[in-house]
Amino acid sequence: MPKLSLYNTEGEPVDQIDVQESLFAAPIKQGAMHQAAVTQAARRRLGTASTRDRGEIRGGASKPWPQKGTGRSRHGSTNSPIWTGGGVAFGPRPRDYDPKMPKKMRRAALKSALSDKVSEGKLLVVEMFVFEKPQTKTMAGLLKKLNVNDSALLVIDQPDLNIIKSARNLPRVKTILARQLNVLDILTYNHLVLSKEALKQVEEVFGG
Repeated sequence: MPKLSLYNTEGEPVDQIDVQESLFAAPIKQGAMHQAAVTQAARRRLGTASTRDRGEIRGGASKPWPQKGTGRSRHGSTNSPIWTGGGVAFGPRPRDYDPKMPKKMRRAALKSALSDKVSEGKLLVVEMFVFEKPQTKTMAGLLKKLNVNDSALLVIDQPDLNIIKSARNLPRVKTILARQLNVLDILTYNHLVLSKEALKQVEEVFGG
């Protein structure tokens, strides 16, 4: 069973904790991670872009001029796409950007992403995040003590406004709940920092 170092709020290792091998030492499947990230990004698209075709343009029911005798090209309606103000021939229509991905593949992708962070030494477990009040300086100091000098994803077990507000002004730091952990966020941020309780919740929700 693999072990992870447990750090205190001073950035010092105080213990070694056992973690699930199936979750943190799984085979790294690059293809599954890529597909999961693309799928998740696609689901964020609203798909509400829309244009009106010639049948949805108001007016234009009669011919703009007679068929013959004017010397001009024949036209049947000003709603035609070749007219200014007419309909759009091949414009976007509302659609659903929700590609399907098997549940087993989604789980495999998440396990791969977590295992990849462990193999790179970029998954850190902290005893707990203790914030009596929101303070960005304290959060920045904690991350510095943990040698997290670039982007970081903070994972907590339950909503805590003091933690969330302390992290939200840091430009490359995001806070997320353990049950909402996902492949795209794990891949987007360089470091993954979990509280001990959040780690337990991740194993309960995604392990096995």
